[in-house]
Amino acid sequence: MTEPERLAAIEAVRNVKAAYFRGVDTEDGDLVRSILAADCRLDYRGCCADPKSGIDFMPAMNIVLKGRDNWVSGAFAKAGITSVHQGHQAEIEVTGPGTARATWAMTDRLFMPPGTPFALMQGFGFYHETYVREQDGWKIATLSIERIRVEAL
Repeated sequence: MTEPERLAAIEAVRNVKAAYFRGVDTEDGDLVRSILAADCRLDYRGCCADPKSGIDFMPAMNIVLKGRDNWVSGAFAKAGITSVHQGHQAEIEVTGPGTARATWAMTDRLFMPPGTPFALMQGFGFYHETYVREQDGWKIATLSIERIRVEAL
């Protein structure tokens, strides 16, 4: 792989992750499915749990999604929740001609509807992901979340 090809792959991975965040926050299921590998494995276990206190603010989120066709959007909107995700400081390594891995520093906020035990859940941590290049571009193959702090206000 040439240096320009490597840099192009890194930029493509950045664009995939940006599309993931936008698709999740706008609940655009078609967009999210378009950037997931057909046989993806997305591990959300512990994604709303604070590692220091052990409090899991949304235990229903502890799922492992297998396969892009199993992605479902609209649950947050139906529950009156608005999500805002931001990814920062990407560490992207191209590991082969059609593979890459990345660690993204991240912050997310879930704005809850009136009447819930808390108005805002915000979390900080890292997404750990692998990517594969399919015929129509780079896709997220695996995803897991490592939390360093989650709080409810």
